[in-house]
Amino acid sequence: MRFIISLALKNLTRYKRRTIITAVAIAVGLMMYIVVDSILLGAEFESMRNLRWYETASARIMHPDYWEERLMRPLDISIDDPNTIVDALRKEGIAAAPRTMFSADLILYSDDFGEDGNMPVQVTAVDPELDNTVFRFEDTLIEGRFVESGTNELVIGSWFAEDIGAKVGYWVTLVTRGNGGFYEAMDMQIVGIVNCPNPNVNRTLLMVPIDTIGDYLAMEGSATEINIALPENAEIAEEVARIQQLIDPSGNDLLVVSWDDLARDYVALAEAKRGGTGMILFLVFIIAAVGISNTMLMAIYERIRELGMMRALGMNDRSIQLAFMVEAGGIGLIGSTIGVLLGIAINFYMVNVGIDFGLLMRDMDMGYRIQSSFRGTWSPSTIITAFFFGSILSMLVAWIPTRRALKMDIPSCLRHQ
Repeated sequence: MRFIISLALKNLTRYKRRTIITAVAIAVGLMMYIVVDSILLGAEFESMRNLRWYETASARIMHPDYWEERLMRPLDISIDDPNTIVDALRKEGIAAAPRTMFSADLILYSDDFGEDGNMPVQVTAVDPELDNTVFRFEDTLIEGRFVESGTNELVIGSWFAEDIGAKVGYWVTLVTRGNGGFYEAMDMQIVGIVNCPNPNVNRTLLMVPIDTIGDYLAMEGSATEINIALPENAEIAEEVARIQQLIDPSGNDLLVVSWDDLARDYVALAEAKRGGTGMILFLVFIIAAVGISNTMLMAIYERIRELGMMRALGMNDRSIQLAFMVEAGGIGLIGSTIGVLLGIAINFYMVNVGIDFGLLMRDMDMGYRIQSSFRGTWSPSTIITAFFFGSILSMLVAWIPTRRALKMDIPSCLRHQ
């Protein structure tokens, strides 16, 4: 065995050009696999995080009937005393904040916007003091300030503001139906513009004080939902069940829903994308395998005469086959090591900096909750898989042509061109 290993190592140094070419092919294929997997996993991870931080929270409490009618944003199906529930949750160490969601017509005036107009919008009424304990908007202001309780103020998403030409200080009117069916018009002044990592929020956000909206729409202190923030590493399903038992074990009056149920559209899209991601990784895998196979097959078939000479000198077939496989494994080990190191180096940049697709994401909704930069993430399992894949595949690819060549008689091997 020592002789076989020694022979394989000598062949690696003797055929330097072939060793380098084959190792580079392996390295490039494995590097691509690691980087592509990192980008796709990173996009999914960051989308889920931005959903929880800026859109759905970790979980949400609402009336069971509201859950069935949630797309219609009904105000008459609400939580009667949300502050009592919020206080109870806070005593358990759970951050919570009430919100009221409603549909409205946004009316723009020519004095500020250059021309009159209107459009349908979704409005979020928040508690200015509690909302930032659940969501992460405190660091997203790019102009102005947040709304204050008891005021006719409005905060708007940055992309929405760009689309309609809104600026801090402009006035708009929200027209909607109150709790009871009456129409109400509310004059609001834009006091802040936010730009968060979630593109859907930047496109649609209109945030107003919940107490002001409660007075206008006759909510009488109620809210349509209570949003909950849980630790990043929390078992969401277990926490949702615990909160349900805490506030309403029967589930008849209040329902606790996890973020993935709230974002079913994204979860369904993510599952579909995961299938596409698997196909992309499979294609990268095939490209790497074909590159490795091609160079290894060329290397073996170029040395059939050498193989015949070794047999003529008395070396048995099993030892010859083992020597070629060890040599191929050595090339695979070199290529895998280089590929993994290159993949880690590029992935380090991807994790910390990423690739900026801001212009593309601004005008096109790809489904991901990512505003601009696609960042990677670390996946030790992918790196380990890539490393062993390069070495093992090289040995398997070497075994097939070597076995075929050994079926040739010695004169045929020596005459091979």
